[in-house]
Amino acid sequence: MRVRYDPEADIIYIFVKEGSIKDTIEVSDDLFLEYDEDNHIIGIELWQVRKNLLGELMSYMEHVTKTTVNLKS
Repeated sequence: MRVRYDPEADIIYIFVKEGSIKDTIEVSDDLFLEYDEDNHIIGIELWQVRKNLLGELMSYMEHVTKTTVNLKS
């Protein structure tokens, strides 16, 4: 597996395995899955990474921090 990030376009691409792309399916506004001839996922493309991925990570970190603080109280 390899990962490539384009900071100018704010797109991350995850190469799951080598192969020719037969089809691309839009899972949501910013998430695309690429399939090969055998209908196996060979690539994952996420647009607006700063908003989508980092936003989710920050929300999770805030939740974990609050949970940890509450456990200590």
